Amino acid sequence: MDITLARTFLEVSASGSFISAAERLHLTQTAVSARIRTLEEQLGRRLFVRNKAGARLTTAGERFVRHATTLVQVWEQARQHVALPPGREEGVSLGGELSLWHPLLADWLIWMHRECPQIALRAEVDSPMRLLDRVHEGSLDIAVLYNPPQRPDLVSELLVEEKLVMVTSAPDGAMDPAQYVYVDWGPSFQANHQAAFPDLGSPPVSISLGPLALTYLLSVGGSGYFRIGTAEPFLRDGRLRLVTGAPEFSWSAYVVYARRQEGNVIDRVRQGLRAVATAYDEPRADHEVGSRPTVRGSKRRTDRQLL
Repeated sequence: MDITLARTFLEVSASGSFISAAERLHLTQTAVSARIRTLEEQLGRRLFVRNKAGARLTTAGERFVRHATTLVQVWEQARQHVALPPGREEGVSLGGELSLWHPLLADWLIWMHRECPQIALRAEVDSPMRLLDRVHEGSLDIAVLYNPPQRPDLVSELLVEEKLVMVTSAPDGAMDPAQYVYVDWGPSFQANHQAAFPDLGSPPVSISLGPLALTYLLSVGGSGYFRIGTAEPFLRDGRLRLVTGAPEFSWSAYVVYARRQEGNVIDRVRQGLRAVATAYDEPRADHEVGSRPTVRGSKRRTDRQLL
């Protein structure tokens, strides 16, 4: 069976819509419909019931989800294994949200280069939902995400847990809405932030990367939410202050992988992620934005030095 048929089926199943699946696959709706029709003819069963709300799986379609997932996963494993470069025994692909790459996942790449030179690496940045979809379908081995939703057959392992606190450069510790900097810490933070600050729905500045937002705030002034460990050096030297009475939010990063992927390579990846998440020195008073302590395998510390 053509693997593209299985991929198309899974996209329609995940989105619940032929239109949405067409957009995500960069195809026309007609092409998606033709693929599903071909698949139904091969299986001899109708897989979807289409209505005004979208597309709903039939009983046969629900049964086929597991098989389609396995087909795509096995194909991806075979494709990646055959394409390994000379001198590499295994390969692994890891994806992460944009704001997790510096420094956490960047340091993971360095750790893998040093500790696992026999493993070929592929690193990608994508949206949270797309990363989850790709881990589920097998085109990505592992992903690192903020507070991912639970999905069947996917393991979500806590990697880093910390608080997000509102800080300000104002001498009186007050938050000025006209100088507020919104930092995108993921869907969970967005929902909590909207509930806590309905009047800040249209902030003057929005930045999706924590280090960039902190550099901006320290340069021009303002207020915003940052990880407590990142803010600590600047709170100590007086450049920033906690905003009194502002709510604190949980910030958690998880390693997500498919149950079928449990094995030696994934274990090494998880080991490296845990190492870089815990092997930082204690924050220094002279810590500056963009700098970070050297990773040392012999030292353990809290997660709070990660931007």
